[in-house]
Amino acid sequence: MQFKPAVTVLVTAVALASLLSGCSKKEEAAAAPPPPQVGVVTLQTQAYTLTTELPGRTTAFRIAEVRPQVNGIILKRLFTEGADVKAGQQLYQIDPSIYQATLDSAKATYQASNSLAGRYKQLINEQAVSRQEYDTAVGSAREAQAAVQTADINLRYTKVYAPISGRIGRSSVTEGALVSNGQADAMATIQQLDPIYVDVVQSSAEMLRLRSDLDSGKLQKSGDNAAKVKLTLEDSSVYKQEGKLEFSEVSVDQTTGSVTLRAVFPNPEHRLLPGMFVHAQLQSGVSAQAILVPQQGVTRDLKGTPTALIVNQDNKVELRTLVANRTSGTDWLVEKGLNAGDRVITEGLQFVKPGAEVKVADAKNVKSAESAPAAAPATDKAAGSKGE
Repeated sequence: MQFKPAVTVLVTAVALASLLSGCSKKEEAAAAPPPPQVGVVTLQTQAYTLTTELPGRTTAFRIAEVRPQVNGIILKRLFTEGADVKAGQQLYQIDPSIYQATLDSAKATYQASNSLAGRYKQLINEQAVSRQEYDTAVGSAREAQAAVQTADINLRYTKVYAPISGRIGRSSVTEGALVSNGQADAMATIQQLDPIYVDVVQSSAEMLRLRSDLDSGKLQKSGDNAAKVKLTLEDSSVYKQEGKLEFSEVSVDQTTGSVTLRAVFPNPEHRLLPGMFVHAQLQSGVSAQAILVPQQGVTRDLKGTPTALIVNQDNKVELRTLVANRTSGTDWLVEKGLNAGDRVITEGLQFVKPGAEVKVADAKNVKSAESAPAAAPATDKAAGSKGE
């Protein structure tokens, strides 16, 4: 009986310890923070036309250097520098006097030779002249006739005409200048500006990759629009006329590893001038199952590799490594690393890390697929900046 008080004290201590333990667990549970909330975008596949943006320069459709074909002094210049000229329009007048005299002399010689040949033709039937004399007279008459034609051509060459229609540049000669047949310097240059060529350069590696994607079925041909090209000018304005691809070089430049492509554009207002630097957008193909990810959801690791954080089915964060080499407006075109249905975090990235449990909500920092306008075609652009 004397041990009862000790038992009572022991029971009381155990009950008190249990009560304190329960209170501590409740306090810890009350102190634990809720999972952070993140904004996500649920990815969907879509058909998308891919374009390749390439640098290029404009080149005149046709170029003609005007040179004299006879020697002489320039008497007149019959055009305005920088104006448009028509094919066949006279540009210069070379002194024709010596060539007119040569033509008159050739005509007189031909008339005499032809008359002699005519008389010999009558006399040969009477055997008054030999066959050799007659043949010589006929040959001389034909030579004289050829001399008349040559003199007439040289006289016409004293009028220098425009070989093509286009815009003529500055004149390198003035009235009184002596010009000669075969001279190295052109008297003037005419360039046809409508239409106009645009020569762009594409790496052979990119060309091989596109062909491989088309052959494997990863990309599909974009049909009738495959040869169409659009331009962006030096001031970042978009050229309103659409061009078409003409051809590509059959060899690769050994120094740059690139191939030249040529497109032709209408240029009725002569807004494009030869030598201008432009950016051309060429349609490469159609990706039937494209994955577009907002740039806010793509970041880069220390090695520069693009990555994205997604929320899995357990509402936990996962890190994905991506292959994304093209942009489409404000989106990245992801080739590997993400699939349709993945929930990509675009809002609250700074508060989470892989493995953390999160609360999911629709992202407010990007436009939804329903409300967003149609995005621009994906352009082949190096993924060198963070999409944040």
